[in-house]
Amino acid sequence: MLKYRNISFIGAGSMAEAMISGLINNAGILPERITAANHSNVERRSELINKYDIQAVSFNDFSLNNTDVIILAVKPKQAEEVLQQLKPNLQDHHIILSVLAGISTPFIEEIIGKSLPVIRVMPNTSSMIGESITGISAGKYVKNEDLDLAQELSKAIGKVKIISEKQMDVFTGIAGSGPAYFYYLLEHMEDVAVENGLDREMARDIAAQTLYGASKMVMQSDDSPAELRKKVTSPNGTTAAGLDALDENGGGKAIEAAVENAAERSKTLRKEFEKVPVL
Repeated sequence: MLKYRNISFIGAGSMAEAMISGLINNAGILPERITAANHSNVERRSELINKYDIQAVSFNDFSLNNTDVIILAVKPKQAEEVLQQLKPNLQDHHIILSVLAGISTPFIEEIIGKSLPVIRVMPNTSSMIGESITGISAGKYVKNEDLDLAQELSKAIGKVKIISEKQMDVFTGIAGSGPAYFYYLLEHMEDVAVENGLDREMARDIAAQTLYGASKMVMQSDDSPAELRKKVTSPNGTTAAGLDALDENGGGKAIEAAVENAAERSKTLRKEFEKVPVL
């Protein structure tokens, strides 16, 4: 079971913190079972220790001896260097989860040179509150029990979808980067509300609740988003006027371009940092 495993994060950035928060607050993982390691940011390590009561150490002082699950959460450009440093100390019982955008499981498998289970995991920062949607794809040496553990870990921070490695780029474009799109939308709704006389706190609450309610409608209804949109759009009404403005200003195309750009960037990262083809 996950709660009896020792989990080590290699990297201590925002994604690592979101997952740490979710594991402690939503999965009941004891803080002493979690370690975070980074290279040089002592202040960041102190912050995580004080906030979550976990262990946080310099990567140079980090040991794999008491680790069961290794979660790679560094920047993609650091992937090869970190893996080369971990490689001599990897043991047969280790399971490697990677949240590195654009870095495939075959690339990790080739560098470590061992038949260890490698699972690519793509959560988003909503894992901080247990509301992530996480995509996972299994590497060559992953057994059913390894995939079960990855799912258990991912369910602790939200919902889970098992996808193929090839689907991970578009998943990244939608789910990995998606929260920022919605924050951007809310930012502009909030600004225009303030310009028209609402105070900022009220404007934020109204916009966020509207988005939350619409999301719940999609998740609880048998209707598609397009059908739901049509149902709330009266001819010549206020909603129709707003949607016309979105169309005239390229709203739909902008959303599609955002997802496609993020997905393409994920592919580009893989080409920049690895040479192993995705099967």
